[in-house]
Amino acid sequence: MQHIIDRFISYITIDTESDPNSETTPSTAKQWDLAHILVEELKAIGLSDVTIDDNAYIMATLPSNVDYEVPTIGFISHFDTSPDFTGANIKPQIVENYDGKDIILNAEQDIVLSPDYFEDLLMYKGQTLITTDGTTLLGADDKAGITEIVTAMEYLINHPEIKHGTIKVGFTPDEEIGRGAHKFDVEKFGAEWAYTMDGSQVGELEYENFNAAGAKITVKGKIVHPGYAKGKMINSMYYASEFINILPRLETPEHTEGYEGFFHLHNMEGEVEETTLQYIIRDHDKDKFEARKALMQKIVDDLNAKYESEVFKLELKDQYFNMKEKVEPVMHIVDIAEEAMKAVGVTPLIKAIRGGTDGSQLSYMGLPCPNIFAGGHNFHGRYEYVPVESIQKAVEVIVKIAELTAIKK
Repeated sequence: MQHIIDRFISYITIDTESDPNSETTPSTAKQWDLAHILVEELKAIGLSDVTIDDNAYIMATLPSNVDYEVPTIGFISHFDTSPDFTGANIKPQIVENYDGKDIILNAEQDIVLSPDYFEDLLMYKGQTLITTDGTTLLGADDKAGITEIVTAMEYLINHPEIKHGTIKVGFTPDEEIGRGAHKFDVEKFGAEWAYTMDGSQVGELEYENFNAAGAKITVKGKIVHPGYAKGKMINSMYYASEFINILPRLETPEHTEGYEGFFHLHNMEGEVEETTLQYIIRDHDKDKFEARKALMQKIVDDLNAKYESEVFKLELKDQYFNMKEKVEPVMHIVDIAEEAMKAVGVTPLIKAIRGGTDGSQLSYMGLPCPNIFAGGHNFHGRYEYVPVESIQKAVEVIVKIAELTAIKK
């Protein structure tokens, strides 16, 4: 287990935060730091055809060790971390034999990881947890996934008695800003199907995700001297707040769960002359997703009619779609993952993702790609943690999937 801890920590201590405002791929130069290390590591453990392209997409191959035809499968993770919270200067803490009590992340700043708030902690009593020091995220999303894939490939190389077909490995930049699959060469990858190791708690197995869109509302105002503003000033910030208040107040992330969709205002910038609102729109159901976009347009149209002016402008952009449509016709790939989990003592938790993964886009690019747990909790913030035993179980699941796929029919 120490080997897993050392590998994981070597990845998370390299800052790879992505940047949604950048136009490059990868979006930040520092992502190259880990990418180059991963290339050398894949070569060192003995994988073949290790490549990295001009956009930092990494691919490698573990050749088949059987003499009969076996499907070529893949495993994919991303090496960037979320811009929601800093990933610089991560100082991981290792909590051995967790006792089920509060974990002091940072005594000086009184930051505590408590099971009173994060009840999932109690699932891992007696296990070894890796946490933050309260000042950064951890990066288990998705460096736990990378750790699992590299470790599983290393194990298969060192245990040739385990029979498997050709296995492809892929590591991507910029997943956290929705671009992880944009420049992924599915044809070059050459797998019939793949699995992203990018879920949360142990046992998660997902082949449904949100339909997703982004919305930008620009509100125009007029600035004049406030002392002489009557009948002349248009304060765009007040108008923007009117738009916000018309949307269903309880259809937001903090009030929804399961298959419930939402509108999420994640950024607002304003002054009198212009205010911009940035939303994400999410729903598993395609019809409800389209209705959410239509509601935003109707609100804009109604407000412009109310004020007899083009005060509001809406820009909508689809981001990704529910991969269920592409995975259901090949459900055997989910069945194999479920069987693998059960074989290594993991109870499968088949559920819908309240988010998206590279797999959702890859599925629409011709590579069906369910999502498997990476093991971490509380992603994108200071309370992120991962049980080492969950990483180990994910490694075992990968190995077992490889083995099951190679069973001669």
